[in-house]
Amino acid sequence: MTSQSLPDAGPDHVRKVELVISTLLRAGVITSLAIVVVGLVLSFVHHPAYLSSHSQLKQITTPGRFVPHSIGEVVSGVVQLKGEAIIALGLLLLIATPVLRVAVSIVVFLIERDWIFVALTGFVLAMLIFSFFLGRVDG
Repeated sequence: MTSQSLPDAGPDHVRKVELVISTLLRAGVITSLAIVVVGLVLSFVHHPAYLSSHSQLKQITTPGRFVPHSIGEVVSGVVQLKGEAIIALGLLLLIATPVLRVAVSIVVFLIERDWIFVALTGFVLAMLIFSFFLGRVDG
C-alpha cells in the first residue's frame, strides 16, 4: 500500500507535514541563534575587557583556553552561566535541528505506512548518529 492510497495522504496532509517540518527547522534555528547570542552577551558581561582590549579579545582563541568538549562540560558550564558553554549549547541545538527533522520524517512515514521511506530515512538517521560517534575528538 503506497502513501497515495491512504486517506491521510492527500494534499492537506502533505501540507500539514511540510508545515510541521518547516516550523521545526525554523524554531530550531531561531532558538539556537537566541542561545548563542545569550552566551555571547554573557561572555562580554563576564569579561568586559574584551570590548576595549584587542589583546584580551584575542585570548578567546588561544590554545589551552577552556572550551566545552563534551555534553557534561556543556551542561556544567551552562549551570555556571559560562558564556562559552551557552554558545556551545546553541551550536549543539543547531546541529540537532536537522537530525530532529529526519526523526520527524521517520514518524510521518510510519504513520503513512510508507515502509521504503521508513527504511531509507531510518538508515539516514542511523548514519547521522553514527557520524557523531565517529567524529568524536578526544582531547
